[in-house]
Amino acid sequence: MKISLTRRYRFAASHRLHTAKLSEEENKRVYGKCSNPYGHGHNYVLEVTMTGPVDSATGMIANLSELDPFVQREVIEPFDQKFLNEEIPEFRAQVATTENVSREIFRRLKSFPSARLERVRIEETSKNSFEITDELEVRA
Repeated sequence: MKISLTRRYRFAASHRLHTAKLSEEENKRVYGKCSNPYGHGHNYVLEVTMTGPVDSATGMIANLSELDPFVQREVIEPFDQKFLNEEIPEFRAQVATTENVSREIFRRLKSFPSARLERVRIEETSKNSFEITDELEVRA
């Protein structure tokens, strides 16, 4: 039997989809209006799914009084109300697509000590959501 806990969080951030590997014209062609030099923002919904054995004493996979501050410290505080391209060092070297944001959040959360990180899902808009489940993908 496998039991999972999914917890939902929210943060607002802006980003610009742009890479120095492409010309301005190519960036506009590939990223369209998302390559706007001033960036654009989203109200992200982050879902974090943990799995693990149910602790016989507490009856829980992960104690929310431990998980919530961990996610707050590792993701919400650094990302909320930030321009990701400039304020998150990892996005100075890679395009701040939500695929890459998902990978970075997974990397930051995988060290949670009490349960195993199973999945990170980010809803960028009502039409776009991204999900990462494979820890090996994060290392690529």
